[in-house]
Amino acid sequence: MNTPEQLLGMLESFLFMAGDEGLTTKQLATLTELKQNEVAVLLEQLLRAYEDRPTSGITLKQYGGAYRLVTKAEYADDIQRMLENPSPQSMTKASLEVLAIIAYKQPVTRVEIDDLRGVKSEGALQTLVSKGFVMEKGRSEGTGRAILYGTTDLFLDRFGLPSLASLPPLEVEEESGDDTDLFMTQFQEAFAIENDGGGDNA
Repeated sequence: MNTPEQLLGMLESFLFMAGDEGLTTKQLATLTELKQNEVAVLLEQLLRAYEDRPTSGITLKQYGGAYRLVTKAEYADDIQRMLENPSPQSMTKASLEVLAIIAYKQPVTRVEIDDLRGVKSEGALQTLVSKGFVMEKGRSEGTGRAILYGTTDLFLDRFGLPSLASLPPLEVEEESGDDTDLFMTQFQEAFAIENDGGGDNA
């Protein structure tokens, strides 16, 4: 049987994984195998723990019946400053590769991205979506109606581009067998970004 401390940790983990969608007391009750009133008591305890701990930058809020973890209001200015500062340098090589392909080939499916890179791109793609650089742009017409991805206005803003037409031109030789390598090399040179990491790390 889980202790109260373990149950609080469990709730926190579930809420963290749920992200912006949050979870209702009914959903949390199902996940923890507790009654809804018991979950409500634990949520109140979790909220007090966040509010009473000055070193915590997050707290618990209820929106539309769902609970989710959010940043504390007193850090709003600091968070805004972070969001306003472009930080493409913090992105891994994998994320930049996927972003480059989407920027120049959009709309494009994950399978098409995987084919160009030669490795799985799911992790890097999820990172780009979570950062707000990439979003769903519809569905393909082929079998399975795969999701099509494209860049966002935030991508343009962070990379200092007024429009997609302002992307640095890439002179890729289609008949060349090394068009993907050339494509990535020119993209990275165009933005002069120092990259770390590789593979499918996000």
